[in-house]
Amino acid sequence: MACLPAPRNARIDAWPDLHCLLLMNLYVSNLPYTMTDEEFQGVFAAHGQVSTARVVKDRETGRSRGFGFVEMPVESEALTAINTINGMDVGGRPLRVVEARPK
Repeated sequence: MACLPAPRNARIDAWPDLHCLLLMNLYVSNLPYTMTDEEFQGVFAAHGQVSTARVVKDRETGRSRGFGFVEMPVESEALTAINTINGMDVGGRPLRVVEARPK
């Protein structure tokens, strides 16, 4: 089941699917420049539910900038993905996966 955001005026303690509100955002660097969003999502989907996976692209050329972001709704699955994928060789490049820092 997909997670939906809580209503704007909902009390956190009264919202039954609180885990859905706390997406874990991961920053992934050293991506192969040829990797697509779908391939990127597939790497993480093997370790749990993925809400979004996006390879960041250059605005002018449309080419990958070599990093991306993944949102996973279940913290334990996200932590497993970090531990498993960090250092994994993908396309001849060892990926670096960490929890993203807030803007």
